[in-house]
Amino acid sequence: MNKLPAITISFWIMKICATTLGETAGDLLSMTMNVSYAISSIILLSFFFVVLIIQLLTKKFHPIIYWLVILATSTAGTTMSDFMDRTLGLGYATGSMILVVLLIITLFIWKQTEKSLSVTDIKSTRGEIFYWTAILFSNTLGTALGDFLADNSGLGFIGGAILIDSLLILTVIAYRFTKISTVILFWSAFVLTRPFGATFGDLLTKTHEKGGLNFGTIGSSSILFGILSILVFLSIKKLNQRSSTAPEHTRKTF
Repeated sequence: MNKLPAITISFWIMKICATTLGETAGDLLSMTMNVSYAISSIILLSFFFVVLIIQLLTKKFHPIIYWLVILATSTAGTTMSDFMDRTLGLGYATGSMILVVLLIITLFIWKQTEKSLSVTDIKSTRGEIFYWTAILFSNTLGTALGDFLADNSGLGFIGGAILIDSLLILTVIAYRFTKISTVILFWSAFVLTRPFGATFGDLLTKTHEKGGLNFGTIGSSSILFGILSILVFLSIKKLNQRSSTAPEHTRKTF
């Protein structure tokens, strides 16, 4: 099975764009369009399950399908987090702790079942399901954590983004200069890029009075969707170029 993208710089750029778009698009549905967090979560989780089934049924890596699933986990994660923290009244800190526990449990069961958490060593549908479950929880966690940093920590939108950005830089340094497990560093970076996207999304959408850039949910979502679409197109083009230049004996017909 080779249904997941290579972990490169472009992957992380697209991940940040997708998670930020998930934040703004989730807020567009639940806040701008005034759909309740519960209904928004049901709608977006339904979309997630549809694209996830398509992803599970594919036999090779398709950038559009893969990033649609990532985007679905991000938008659903936004409204699910808001439902937990605001509608249920759990608060950002409690909601974050619950999601941390759920993510750890998922990774633990994945490790015990598949014997590896490496995203380059997923060789079964069951392993892929664990992968997407962990991503859904991590993106939901990121929203709660990002909101906590922006609203309750006193850092504000910019301060929260700077803190998360600094932690991401430290993760990159650890990858380059230490022997810390690449699996641990990958999942650390994956979790951290979500709150960065959440705080960055708030920075784009909130008013100037609240420390934001006042692009609104519609404007921000449109800009981010355009950027992500361009990056996905370039990814497809690069993938096709690799396929066309591969030696005949190494090509596969699906």
